[in-house]
Amino acid sequence: MTLSRRQFIQTLGISTAGLLLPTLNGSLLAKEPYAATDTFIVPPLDYGQRNGNHVTFNLNLQRGKSHILPGFTTPTLGINSNYLGPVLRAKRGDTVSINVQNNIGEESTLHWHGFTLPATMDGGPHQRIANGSTWNAKFQIRQPASTLWYHSHEFHKTGEQVYKGMAGLFYVDDETSDQLAIPSDYGIDDLPVVIQDRAFTADGEFRYASMMPEKMHGMHGDTILVNGVITPTLQARKTLLRLRLLNGSNARIYNLGFNDNRSFYHIAGDCSFLASPVSMNRLILAPGERAEVLVDVSDRKRITLKSYKGAIKSSGSGMMGMMMGRMGFDREFDIMQIDARQAETSPYAIPRSLIRPIRLNPNEAVRTRPMEMSMGMMGMGGMGMMGGMMRGRRGGNGGGGFTINGQSMDINRIDFSVQRNTSEIWEVSNTSPLPHPFHVHNTQFQILGRNGKAAKAHESGLNDTVLVNPNEVVRILVPFRYYSDSKRPYMYHCHNLEHEDQGMMGQFTVV
Repeated sequence: MTLSRRQFIQTLGISTAGLLLPTLNGSLLAKEPYAATDTFIVPPLDYGQRNGNHVTFNLNLQRGKSHILPGFTTPTLGINSNYLGPVLRAKRGDTVSINVQNNIGEESTLHWHGFTLPATMDGGPHQRIANGSTWNAKFQIRQPASTLWYHSHEFHKTGEQVYKGMAGLFYVDDETSDQLAIPSDYGIDDLPVVIQDRAFTADGEFRYASMMPEKMHGMHGDTILVNGVITPTLQARKTLLRLRLLNGSNARIYNLGFNDNRSFYHIAGDCSFLASPVSMNRLILAPGERAEVLVDVSDRKRITLKSYKGAIKSSGSGMMGMMMGRMGFDREFDIMQIDARQAETSPYAIPRSLIRPIRLNPNEAVRTRPMEMSMGMMGMGGMGMMGGMMRGRRGGNGGGGFTINGQSMDINRIDFSVQRNTSEIWEVSNTSPLPHPFHVHNTQFQILGRNGKAAKAHESGLNDTVLVNPNEVVRILVPFRYYSDSKRPYMYHCHNLEHEDQGMMGQFTVV
């Protein structure tokens, strides 16, 4: 069925009215100022079982019950816990062996987001773990020190499983990071900050993508969790803090900054440190992206990390911008508070430099490859959004819904092959009216520029995810090192998880 533009807008209007109704947590937050008094929780740190350079981790995918809202119990998913997973930690050069046992009652996967590794160990939709089974991922850590993460990548159910808690952080250290004069005491001045937004039903359960706009725009919640706690307060123990930020949300983009507009210092992106700290007071962080920042709280004040409006850039359509505003997709949130009134003086200062600049050579690229992300109905191509969604859900190879280069994901189709030990320039474009974070498995790429302009200073390191706004073309230099497999593919996709689940994903092999 083909919808006219007017019918489509009317459908959105009807659906968004439901989103604007008072929710359980919204009313509670208005009446009970409990959120700002909740304590910042530091996830458990797991070094695994080490034998020389071999490290073994044992992970259990499990169902649990979590106390997130006062007076309610929320059914959740977790890894070795009720909600989320431990922070895994290993070193460059280590060979890790990760035993993943699935006990959630349905198939799942665990993807090692940001790692270079064999295709059979990637944890994408081809490495499914049946309920009651154990999967072993074994690979050598080859990339530099960075804050990576792991999460479900179950075909057509990534969004739902991650939303319920199937994710965790993975720290990689190396000789260079060990020698940096920056905060590194885990849980004291080196702090993991997993930011997620969630919506709840009247009985305290997670409400997931029950309306058409939530599938089209991606799932946005009205309650912010940090490490599973609603808007927590961190009692700072040192006056210089290293926050390892992960946007673990399904779709929400954050525009992060502090309520007093103080500067902070960006020291690392997705997959590497920067050459030197970059001072800033606002940071856009899209789903899947990570950023390490240093925050000086030597004034010993109580401050709030917020997300400000301006995170989302839609196309020139005034109607689209208005709808996104009404639906709460670009709004102000308190993320967490930092109370530094009792903080002890840190032995560290903001460093002048960090590592040698990482530079890949674009002149060595063997080809330039277009990557166009689009949405059929929004382009008014006459296909119909619902039809496009269904084709993506079945894994069909037609266009019309959420597509890359005109194709929706088909798990039985390899879209192209690349050669090992080469690099390519990918021109990632967005012809839809919504922003899309673009993620590539098995590689750490360099952002060359946006719409003909050079990349910003804080984007100069190695990355695995990049936000592409409407009408934008981002050029990235993508290397393919170490591993080849002509039959088993890696993924590239939008990291808005609802878009991914509905077809904005493709597959490539390294040969």
